[in-house]
Amino acid sequence: MPRSVNAVASRERRRKLLKETKGNFGARKNVWTVAKNTYEKGLQYAYRDRKAKKRSFRGLWIQRINAGARLHGMSYSVFMDKLKKADIELNRKVLADLAMNNPEAFAAIAKSVN
Repeated sequence: MPRSVNAVASRERRRKLLKETKGNFGARKNVWTVAKNTYEKGLQYAYRDRKAKKRSFRGLWIQRINAGARLHGMSYSVFMDKLKKADIELNRKVLADLAMNNPEAFAAIAKSVN
C-alpha cells in the first residue's frame, strides 16, 4: 500500500506562510525554507517588541513630563515626588498628554503641588 500524504493540507500550509512573507526581499518571499525562517524570526521580533514598545512609550512620557515640569521650575523626579505627596494619582500617560496638549491643565497641577 502506498504512503498516504495529505498534499492538500501541506500545500495550503505553505501557501498561507508564503502569503505572510509577501513583500520581503529576494528569496525570503518565495523559497519555502527561507520564507519559513523569515516568518518565524518575524514572530520572535514581534513578541520581543510588544514588550519593548511599552518601555519606549514610558520613556517618552517621562521626557514630556520632565519638559513640562521644568517650565514650572521643577525636575521630573521632584514633580513626581510632590504629586505622590499631594496624593494626586495621575499616571504618566495622562500627565504627558496634558503637558503636550493642554499646558494650562498641566500648569494647574504643577501649581497645586508646589
